[in-house]
Amino acid sequence: MLGAMLVAGCATVSAPPAGPSPAVPGRPETAAPPETPGRIQAPPTTSVNPPTSVNLQGFPLPYRQGYADGCASVGMLEQKDAVRFKSDGQYRTGWQDGFALCKKR
Repeated sequence: MLGAMLVAGCATVSAPPAGPSPAVPGRPETAAPPETPGRIQAPPTTSVNPPTSVNLQGFPLPYRQGYADGCASVGMLEQKDAVRFKSDGQYRTGWQDGFALCKKR
């Protein structure tokens, strides 16, 4: 009985409408604030043995490449494969580790 009430209760919950809210008549639409310019993009590392000052032997290749890109991104030049950063967890973790550790130096 309790299970049936929970299922019935969940079925009545509705999600908020998808998409942008409709414009209100008589009210001007506000434009989004301009985006701040990003850092200069450099091509990502594709080397099998990317240069780093840390021994990364034993780590997977995507992690090593991400580490090298993250470390090289400290400063004005960002070196990152954005598509790979979103889809490859090892590359992303390596990039974040490399950026954080090299930033401390």
